[in-house]
Amino acid sequence: MDLSHDESRAIIAALRTGAVPARGLEHFATGLDPLMAAVAEELDFVSLAGGRGLAKWIRGGYGTGKTFATRLLCARARERRFATTEVQISVNDTPLQHLETVYRRMIERLTTDAEGAGAFKSVVDGWLFEIGEEVTRVHGLSEDDPAFAAAVEERLEDKLADLSRQNPAFAAVLRAYHQAMQEGDFATSQGLLAWLGGQPNVNRNVMARAGVKGAIDGQAALTFLRGLLVLLRQSGHRGLVVVLDEVETIQRMPGPTREKALNALRQLVDMLVENHLPGLYLVVTGTPDFFEGYKGVKSLAPLYQRVITRFDDDSRFDNLRAPQVRLLPFDRARLIAVGESVRELFPARDPARVRRSIDDLFLSALVDQVAEGFGGHVDVCPRIFLRELVDVLDRVDQFPEFDPRQHYKLAIDDAALRPEELAARHGHVTSEEDPPAVPPKARRLDG
Repeated sequence: MDLSHDESRAIIAALRTGAVPARGLEHFATGLDPLMAAVAEELDFVSLAGGRGLAKWIRGGYGTGKTFATRLLCARARERRFATTEVQISVNDTPLQHLETVYRRMIERLTTDAEGAGAFKSVVDGWLFEIGEEVTRVHGLSEDDPAFAAAVEERLEDKLADLSRQNPAFAAVLRAYHQAMQEGDFATSQGLLAWLGGQPNVNRNVMARAGVKGAIDGQAALTFLRGLLVLLRQSGHRGLVVVLDEVETIQRMPGPTREKALNALRQLVDMLVENHLPGLYLVVTGTPDFFEGYKGVKSLAPLYQRVITRFDDDSRFDNLRAPQVRLLPFDRARLIAVGESVRELFPARDPARVRRSIDDLFLSALVDQVAEGFGGHVDVCPRIFLRELVDVLDRVDQFPEFDPRQHYKLAIDDAALRPEELAARHGHVTSEEDPPAVPPKARRLDG
């Protein structure tokens, strides 16, 4: 397994808290290869000359790994020179109907393979740097040449002409940003970049430098997104992947607000269909109820008609090229496979002892014990299983005398459970997609 010690530690640290790691997911992903292959084809389509726009809708109940799948998708996209950004939709912090807030979150979480998260400034600076590199390649001018600055300004205006057609304000702020950087005016340059990223309350004097007024509102956010897509293509990126995660939260909104949120989604989808957002690969995740319930996509016919996909009983033949795809619940075999991968990547002081102490029989019994604590719902317990597994791995690694078969005892604290896990633990849940895979009678942890 080609994995650095620091990367394995970061993965385990995230799993230890029940979170999805930010990186390294490919080292323990299971069952997602077919979907990732279909996504790769679609990303190639999006990055065709001139750019295309496309939307992918991922449905799955709790525990199916929607966040994991989209984070893995983003990692694969960055390997293909896409920028990515993940936005978690919430009623209060990031309401979907406020597109200006969604745009701001996109910019705040913009990620590239080279720079990592928070890459917006690096993208803009890289765009300006590339202009200088083009002048050197085309005109053979060095930075010390007296004609270099004028040639850069001329090439900058050529680039800005394309951006101006999409969004004049976006281009004007970039021009002012370049000038402020040339003059060494750091405060102004940072203020202009903040305004370009949708931040509110930017100093009026800073905005006056670019000849712009006010804040970016919801309608303007979409044109600024178009500007960002042009900027990314001009700076060598193949496109942008935007993940809107947990969109099902809009179902908790009052009717009129929920309708506005759904209309915002419809507007995005229509712009993609009409190719007004070339280079954008939009990924939307939600529960089955979001796609089929009366408070979800189905309540807005134009949107539902864009998204509708038929799912047969036999999931083996799901069309992964369809607009909407489903993630299947974890079953026992898949959860054991994940456990084996996590055991292998665990940064142990004595890997051989860890493998002896936590062998395949122990992993299998641990899956059964955890699932039994949730009424046999293997599909609901992956997060808790991984937390428990890492806890046992930690103890084996720290204490030579610790024998998991003798000293470990599963104890599930209701206060540490999420609502879906709590419901399953007390017998109030059924799977939203497929019947849960009920494990065989639980074995003792001593095998």
